[in-house]
Amino acid sequence: MNPTSWVRDRHGRLAVAQWPNAALWVWLAARVLGWADLTSLDEQTLRGIGTGALLVWALDEVLRGASPFRRVLGVVVLGGQLWALLA
Repeated sequence: MNPTSWVRDRHGRLAVAQWPNAALWVWLAARVLGWADLTSLDEQTLRGIGTGALLVWALDEVLRGASPFRRVLGVVVLGGQLWALLA
C-alpha cells in the first residue's frame, strides 16, 4: 500500500482537511460561546451541545470519511469523546 493512499480519496485527491461541515460548525460555535460567555446558556449545556456535535462529526467520518486517514481520525475522536462521557 502506498503511504500517500492514506490521505487520498477514491479519486486520488488529497483528503486530509476540508471545509467544516455543519456538525463541526455547531461544535465550534458552542466552544466560542462558552469561552466568550455571550449567551444565557450555562457552560454545561454548551458543553453538551458541543460534545453531541463532535460525536455526530466523528461518526460521520467513521462511516463516510473521504480517506483512510479521515476514517481513523473519526475513530480516534469518537473513542476519545466516548471515553470522556463514560469516565
